[in-house]
Amino acid sequence: MGRKVLFITTDQQRFDALGCNGGKIAKTPVIDGVAAKGINYQRAHNQNVVCMPARSTMLTGQHVRSHGVITNGIPLPEDSPDVARRLREEGGYKTALIGKAHFEPSSAPGGPYYENYAAGKGLYGPHRGFDYMELCAHTGRAGRSLYHYPRWLQEHHPEEVDCFQEYVTPEKQVSGRGGGDTGAPQVWHNHIKREHYHTDWTADRAIDWLSGLDEDEDWFVWLSFPDPHHPWEPPSSEQHRVNWRDLDLPAAYPGSVDETIKVLEQKPRHWLEWFLGKKRYNYETPPSFVPAEMTEDNIREVNAMCHISNELIDEAIGRVLGYIDGRGWGEDTDILYTTDHGEFQGDYGLLFKGPYHVDSLMRVPMIWRPAPSAGVTPAKVEQPVGHVDLARTICHIAGVAADDRMQGAVLPTSEDGSRERVLTEWDGTYEGAEIRQRTIYRDGYVCTVCEKTNVHDGTEGELYVLADDPRQFVNRWNDPALASIKSDLIADLYDNLPAAREEPLEQVAYV
Repeated sequence: MGRKVLFITTDQQRFDALGCNGGKIAKTPVIDGVAAKGINYQRAHNQNVVCMPARSTMLTGQHVRSHGVITNGIPLPEDSPDVARRLREEGGYKTALIGKAHFEPSSAPGGPYYENYAAGKGLYGPHRGFDYMELCAHTGRAGRSLYHYPRWLQEHHPEEVDCFQEYVTPEKQVSGRGGGDTGAPQVWHNHIKREHYHTDWTADRAIDWLSGLDEDEDWFVWLSFPDPHHPWEPPSSEQHRVNWRDLDLPAAYPGSVDETIKVLEQKPRHWLEWFLGKKRYNYETPPSFVPAEMTEDNIREVNAMCHISNELIDEAIGRVLGYIDGRGWGEDTDILYTTDHGEFQGDYGLLFKGPYHVDSLMRVPMIWRPAPSAGVTPAKVEQPVGHVDLARTICHIAGVAADDRMQGAVLPTSEDGSRERVLTEWDGTYEGAEIRQRTIYRDGYVCTVCEKTNVHDGTEGELYVLADDPRQFVNRWNDPALASIKSDLIADLYDNLPAAREEPLEQVAYV
């Protein structure tokens, strides 16, 4: 009998959402406790700031340009490296993914993708190395989703299906409908019972699957919560937890429209164009949403909904960990925790995400609590790591050889000097606008190259000195005093990018 692996992910959660990472609003004692007993990585970055590329990197252990899912809507090839398959075939592990997968387009229901049709056909795996898959997303509306959760809700609690509001319109556009108390986009009063909401459902289904295992079986569970991603609609019964009226505005909110424009004018032009509603660069943004028109109370309410969602996730994780301990597995179970990408939540006067490589979206929580039986000393690690390291780390835990195609390295458990840099990329075209960005974090600098496209002329970029400017307000790209370090960072960036996939994959949907 070896070590078990519980891999927990959230969706669109900021680094500072957790108390252990400086969060002061949401109460997250469970994950804070995991971090205190493990390794808390202070400078973990994703390799792409939207869902499908980030999740594909976690599964494959490859950089985005290597696995080919460079943007949402591109299905990950079945023959890609796969950490779950590796554990199942080489280590004899039982494997399950409960919650959100998103390795295949979710906006193609009824199409050729397993994630879209599995629930409709009563299937629960095997798929992509997982013996068992039970799926949900950000909605419980059965009419729009073919996942297991909305079908469960329709069967057991049909009166609550319409508690969820429309996320995607019949025209396959993200809804810009406002709600809540302030009319904030994608905020709803959801009157579903808490125990029927998808956060608790995901924990319940994981416990149910674990309950079917023998005591001496090794297992790998990917526990994947859809929140705190928009739409922001946690159960109304839980909204007493955080009153949006009491919240301060985010530290990286510049202030008035005029003050925000002053900050964004320093950045490449796609920042200000989106803020003013002149151009949209990411299809997960409602077409009707103009950030400059957002009120401060809108920002407060969105933040409150995120904090509430984070508390519910933490409590759900606590129930799963309690079950694992009750089965006598705790001493031999490794826990890994991260998210796919962050969320602006009002930083720079913006919501949602897109081709913007700043800490709001790029820096992610990452925690590894090795099994207590492994005897690893708890630590905070400042050196840079990334999602690309997770697959090899999980193989290491299980004692199986990693797929030779996996990149990255086993996560360090101390400040051992083994890491110098972490890379993030963006390649996307929407409404005819193409953006290609390459970013390196090294030595406290964040340097982003905007490659030549029909949006940028090849001379634009961003350079931030985090020690002086943690909010990333002051772009030093054209600062002569930093010309030498900029050149060095850019050379280092391109020297360490792996080769791009020879045959680009086809984007078949938007999400």
